[in-house]
Order: sequence, then C-alpha cells, then structure tokens
Amino acid sequence: MSQLDLALEAEISTKHLSFVESGRAQPSREMVLHLAERLEVPLRERNVLLVAAGFAPVFRERQLKDPALASARKAIDLVLKGHEPYPALAVDRHWTMVAANSAVARLVGDADPSLLQPPINVLRLSLHPKGLSTRIANLPEWRAHLLERLRRQIEVSGDPVLAELLEELRRYPAGSGVSRKPVANGDFAGVVVPLQFVTDVGTLSFFSTTTVFGTPVDVTLSELALECFYPADAATAEALRSPAHR
Repeated sequence: MSQLDLALEAEISTKHLSFVESGRAQPSREMVLHLAERLEVPLRERNVLLVAAGFAPVFRERQLKDPALASARKAIDLVLKGHEPYPALAVDRHWTMVAANSAVARLVGDADPSLLQPPINVLRLSLHPKGLSTRIANLPEWRAHLLERLRRQIEVSGDPVLAELLEELRRYPAGSGVSRKPVANGDFAGVVVPLQFVTDVGTLSFFSTTTVFGTPVDVTLSELALECFYPADAATAEALRSPAHR
C-alpha cells in the first residue's frame, strides 16, 4: 500500500502521515491502532507498535484453556467434530496442533511416534521423511505450497521461530511423490493445490480451506486457524464416508 493509499484509508493527510513515519510527529494511541487496522497488522505486532510509541499494549494473550476463551474453544470443537468424516484441525501461529478431529488421527497414525508427541508441529509432521511425506503422492507440489505459505507468514510477522522452522523444512528431502497418478490440475483450474494422500484404501485427494476468528481482540485467538480438508473427488468422498474408514 502506498503512502497516499494509506493516508486515504486512514483519512489523514499525507503530510501528517509522513511526519509520523519520519518521527517528526508523535502519533496518539488511537492513531497507532487506526493505522495498524488499515494495514491489517496482526494483534501481536500491534502491541509491539504501541510499546514502541510509548503506550501500554492493549491486546491480551491468554492460554486457550483460559475460562475467558471457553466459548471459542467450544466453537473450535464443534467445527472440527461437525466436519467429520473429513479431516480438520486447529493450529496456532507456529503451526502447533491444538485440536483435531478423529479423521486426522486415522490419517497420521503411521507417522513416527516421536513426531506425534505434543507439541505436534503439523508442518514438520507433514514433510519430515519419518512423517507423512512418504504417503503424499504429489509431495513436490504440496511441499512447495506449504513452504511458500510459511514464507509469506514470515514476511508479515518476522517471527524468528517460523524462520527457523522454514530452514528446517527446506532441508527435508523434496521427494518425487509415491504415486504414478498425476495431479489433475485441470480439475482445479489452478485455483487450489490438492493434497493426494496414499492410504490402504487408495489415494485420497483433498483441497483445504482456512478459517480464522472474525474481529478477535485476544492475541491467542487471533492467531488460531482451522484447517478443514474436503474431498476433491467422488472416490475420496465415498472412501471417507464408508463404515470401514471410520
């Protein structure tokens, strides 16, 4: 966003915005929050901006088990349970699994036990050679998708933990996939990257969606994401709904 665009969005003059950016003008607490809102700065970083401007942070960070977040936790459990028999999980800002439904447990059960000990990092679990990577038919494509998604997250947050995770994941073998079945990109028109997962009942194909809480004012809640996987073809839907898979 250009300076002019930001000034228009924030309804202030470009001169005043320039003075704020250069340090020639001291922004008010409200101005810091207003600009951060326009720039869609994550809540954690908004607290950092407030402190840098000489103000106390305003967004609290609670544990998910905190009673104040009980309703949010119940909503997460309802969404995950309601998504069965399809896989769904909730992750925090570092991709640590905080909740998952029973369909996820069935898909990850063959991974090395060391990768399934809490805290479970779902990116490490997915791409580690002792994790799920040997079951991902289109591993190079899926790996590139996950690494690019993580890279964009680091660009926004500057999180050193995520940067270290990215370097770790890049060292894992890229692989060539374990299935001769090609990814039917034409079925998705380049809109989504499917996940093709090899199981005992055949290769299951998924696409995923990410859901976040709207208008959160708690740091922990703002950083939670629900990853829900949907069948990308009729065969996958049928296999997941069959009594044998449950």
